[in-house]
Amino acid sequence: MNMDFNLFTPTKLLFGRGKLNELGNQKLPGRKALLLISSGQSVKTSGTLDRVTAQLDKAGATYVICNNIHENPSKEVVMEAAACAKGNGCDFILALGGGAVLDSAVAVAAMATNPGDLWDYVCGGTGKAQPLLHPGLPIVTIATTSGTGSEINCWGVISNHETNEKIGFGDPSLNPVLAIVDPELMRTVPAEYTAYQGFDALFHNTEVMISRFVNVLSEPIALSAIGYIAEYLPRAVKDGGDIEAREGVAYGSTIAGLTMQLTSTTAEHSMEHAMSAYHHDLPHGAGLIMISNEFYRFFVERHVCDGQFVKMARAMGMKDANKPEDFLTALAELQKACGVDNLRMSDYGITKEECDTLARNARETMGGLFAANPCEMTHEDCADIFEKSYR
Repeated sequence: MNMDFNLFTPTKLLFGRGKLNELGNQKLPGRKALLLISSGQSVKTSGTLDRVTAQLDKAGATYVICNNIHENPSKEVVMEAAACAKGNGCDFILALGGGAVLDSAVAVAAMATNPGDLWDYVCGGTGKAQPLLHPGLPIVTIATTSGTGSEINCWGVISNHETNEKIGFGDPSLNPVLAIVDPELMRTVPAEYTAYQGFDALFHNTEVMISRFVNVLSEPIALSAIGYIAEYLPRAVKDGGDIEAREGVAYGSTIAGLTMQLTSTTAEHSMEHAMSAYHHDLPHGAGLIMISNEFYRFFVERHVCDGQFVKMARAMGMKDANKPEDFLTALAELQKACGVDNLRMSDYGITKEECDTLARNARETMGGLFAANPCEMTHEDCADIFEKSYR
C-alpha cells in the first residue's frame, strides 16, 4: 500500500439535513457576493434561492445574481460571470447549484482577479499554462445535486467550443472556504439526472481505487463512498423524496471531492470530456456510464489490479466477490437498477467514425490522467474502448 499522500483541506464543510439554515450564522469571506446560479429555473422554483438570499441578509452580506451558467459550461460564460463580479465590486463568490455551477465558480473566482483569458491559465490542449498572477476571490459553495464533488475541492471542468476542448482547471488557492451540503435541497432533482450525477460520483471513487496513485488514506474513504452510492442511488432514483437515500448519495459525492485531492482520477474522465467537448448536450454522467463497462473491462482483462476490483465489488454489495469480473457484474446491476443500462452514444449525435478523434482529443487535452491508469492504455486501446461502447 502506498503510504505517501498530500492533504490540503481548507474548506469548512457543513454536511447534513437542514444545514442551509446555518449559512447566516457563518463568518463569510466578504461583504458582497456574486451569487452564481444556472440559467435554469430549479433553484428559483424550489425556493432555494430565496432561502439563500434570506441567509445572506441575515449575515449582513449583499449580493448580485449572475444566472448564466449552463451544462458543460464554456469559457465564455466564465468570462461573463467574472466581468460581472468585477463590475459590481463583489469580493467573494457564492456558488449555488449543481456540478456546472460549482465547476464554474473555480474559474470565475480566478478570472475575477486575473488579467487575460481563462485559457491563458489552463494546462493542457491549447491552454497557455500560465500561473495565476493574483489569488482568486474566496468561494462559498452550496450544492443542490450530488455528482462532481467540486463543492470541496479546487477543480472545475470548462469547455472551449472554438477548439473542441473540455479541460480541468484549478489551483490550490481556489479551494472553497465554506461548503454546505444539505440533502434536503436535492429532493427535486429529476430521476434521470439523479442517476447521471450519482454515477459521476461513483466513478470518481472507482477511478481513485484503480489509480496507480491510490494510497492508504484515499482507499478506505473511496470504498466508503462507493458503498453508500451503490446502496442508496437506486432508492434516490426511484423516490427523489427519500431523504435518507439523498443523504447517502450526497455523502458519496462530497467525499469524492476529498478522494480526488488525495488521488487523481483516471483516463475515464479524459475520455468522457472528449465526448462532451464535441457534443455539448451530453450530460457528463451519462457519457461516463456509456463507456464505463468497457473502460473497466480493459483493466479487468489485463489483471493489473484484481484486488481493487474485488474490494469494490464487495463494497457494492457482492459480499462473496472473489474475482475482478465480479465488479463488472456489480456495475451492470447498478446501472440496470437505476435505469441507465441502455444509454446510447448515437442518441446524442456521436458517430462510430468519431472514435479515433475522441481518443486523440482525450489524450491531447487531459493526457495527464492517462498516467494514473494502472497500466498503459495506448491510443489504439482508447479508440477500441469507444468502439466497443458504441451503440
